[in-house]
Amino acid sequence: MAEFEPVLLRRVGKPDSQPLAGYRADGGYRALTKAVNEMTPAQVVDAVKASGLRGRGGAGFPCGVKWTFLPKDHPGPIYLCVNGDESEPCTFNNRILIEEDPHQVLEGILLACYATRASTAYVYLRYEYGRCARVMQQAIDEAYANNLLGRNILGKDFHLDCYIHRGAGAYICGEETGLIESLEGKRAWPRIKPPFPAVEGAFRKPTVVNNIETLACVTHIIDRGPDWFKSMGVPPDPKNPRDAGSYGPKLYCVSGHVNKPCCVELPLGATIRELVDRHGGGVWKGRKAKGAIPGGISMGIVTEKEFDTPLDFSALSKVGCLGLGTAAVTVFDETTSIVDVLYNICRFFAHESCGQCTPCREGTGWMLKIMERFRHGRGRVEDLHIMDEIGKSIGIMPGTTICGLADGAGWPVKNAIAKFRPEFEEYIASGRKLAAPSLAGAH
Repeated sequence: MAEFEPVLLRRVGKPDSQPLAGYRADGGYRALTKAVNEMTPAQVVDAVKASGLRGRGGAGFPCGVKWTFLPKDHPGPIYLCVNGDESEPCTFNNRILIEEDPHQVLEGILLACYATRASTAYVYLRYEYGRCARVMQQAIDEAYANNLLGRNILGKDFHLDCYIHRGAGAYICGEETGLIESLEGKRAWPRIKPPFPAVEGAFRKPTVVNNIETLACVTHIIDRGPDWFKSMGVPPDPKNPRDAGSYGPKLYCVSGHVNKPCCVELPLGATIRELVDRHGGGVWKGRKAKGAIPGGISMGIVTEKEFDTPLDFSALSKVGCLGLGTAAVTVFDETTSIVDVLYNICRFFAHESCGQCTPCREGTGWMLKIMERFRHGRGRVEDLHIMDEIGKSIGIMPGTTICGLADGAGWPVKNAIAKFRPEFEEYIASGRKLAAPSLAGAH
């Protein structure tokens, strides 16, 4: 089989990867020119639908289908919110795209706005991404100066203004309605749905929310065609009518206890073992892997025996995980205590819960208190039952919260107890207290 040739990362590392001149020299804005001259907005939507592109931000919802939820013949304005918050721990694929190839992202934004008739785009960036904000703003300024933003783009009846909005570093702003509330200058409390953003989003107008990597994929779908995009990845499972397939390239982050932390582009369906051994240089210090977080901590935990599971939108559910998430693989080695791993996860979610929903606010807080008791050698077998019960009863899927943060908080708890229960029981029996936990300082 031929070696996969990166598309999203093909310009990363080039000395002229950021400026407009370098991007255009490599064929940049060819897709936008094609769209505005040869395609109607509806044809762009149809092309993205035909490609099978699913959102890369975590939920995996079909991108083109999301665009069709906008009201027909709405007088406007219609908004596009670009989710560059990227607060999932150990996820940095969006950051690389923005910092190294901002015009690729901007072209995807323009195509999405052309397709959805949006007149304004807001690029929502987490505040810690200072370099991203500077690089993206420079790209926006270049686009305005070259008739790629503003009025009558490329001489056509297509108008778009694009603004950067920097958030305040809150995990909850990765949820699309929390992002919209923050964009409006309010506390980032996710909204009750319906109405969904496509009907009533930013400033109570129809709004599409798309992820950075998703929009970068749109650029290549319009340039190369839907068939090219569907030529890679994993087709739908014929036994599962709800599986929409996992097509196209994906940026995988590899970090944690590996020799070479990296971000690598591969077709959807790569395995954790392939990422760790081939691209991450193997587990560090000559040790063996104990487990990994396969797609950001909200997706759950896998054991080393499950490392051959394909990383696509459906396979991870077969090993008890919530989904693919951001495809950020974080490895922990055989010397790492699962108590430390779960303590850090619970600490993160207790801190990041917005507190709006009682089950999430109280549940994440109590899970953290229980894990703190574990780490001080006072864990009880009953605590495992309590943790498991909390993990199964909070979240939007059991119908107890407004957004999915609580599901993400509960999933790794359920996974850890189910897959590493003997270690928890041994920890309880020994009553030991770790003097210097190996993961105590990680977030």
